[in-house]
Amino acid sequence: MTLRHKRGLVVGIANEQSIAWGCARAFCRAGATLAVTWQSDKTLPHVEPLFAQLDAPIRMPLDVGRPDQMAAVFDAITVQWGALDFVLHSVAYAPKADLQGRVVDSSPEGFSLAMDTSCHSFIRMARLAEPLMTRGGSLMAMSYLGAEQVVANYGVMGPVKAALEASVRYLAAELGGAGIRVNAISPGVLPTRAASGLPDFGRLLDDTARRAPLHHALDIDDVGAFCAFLAGDGARAITGGTHYIDAGVHMLG
Repeated sequence: MTLRHKRGLVVGIANEQSIAWGCARAFCRAGATLAVTWQSDKTLPHVEPLFAQLDAPIRMPLDVGRPDQMAAVFDAITVQWGALDFVLHSVAYAPKADLQGRVVDSSPEGFSLAMDTSCHSFIRMARLAEPLMTRGGSLMAMSYLGAEQVVANYGVMGPVKAALEASVRYLAAELGGAGIRVNAISPGVLPTRAASGLPDFGRLLDDTARRAPLHHALDIDDVGAFCAFLAGDGARAITGGTHYIDAGVHMLG
């Protein structure tokens, strides 16, 4: 498996525990050249040392809710590379009250923000990436089991991730003629800083490790290895799917 001569955009690295960081390392080890982004000035000190390890030639701020920043990132890729082979979208957000409360009580503002950040921003990236993928490409987005099963305390993100997975299927159908593959990745419970904010996260992590058929303690490198495969030519016939990296937990119900 090699990504030599391939160029990719990784969005969502926030710290050394980020799933996007595990993926970026895997892409880099496979030989890819990366463009990477940071979300805000607050996160920049945490990601600068990571970006240095990747030797990424394009490093730019990107708040996915800001059209000007997203356009600037793709403009820079167009100017410096003129082409793009893959995109990893690993961004999600919901206000705490909407995330931890009942879906029926979710606010219009919170639901809209969660949908825009976690789902529609991926669609916007796909639209900007399409003209750069003249030789085909791979678009990847992070989902979670809560998209298809009710997961306690996952709140409004369940419906939002379900929308993301549906969007992946539609994008795969619409972009397939251009050789662009679109897939969702559904990791199991991982000890990331973002996930640790969920109520009873420790119990959920322990329960997952106990029930997993493979009895494998998941980490971000497990996700990275699979995403590096999806970015490469070996996955040229795989599109429109949701792929579980969870040691088999998804099949248990």
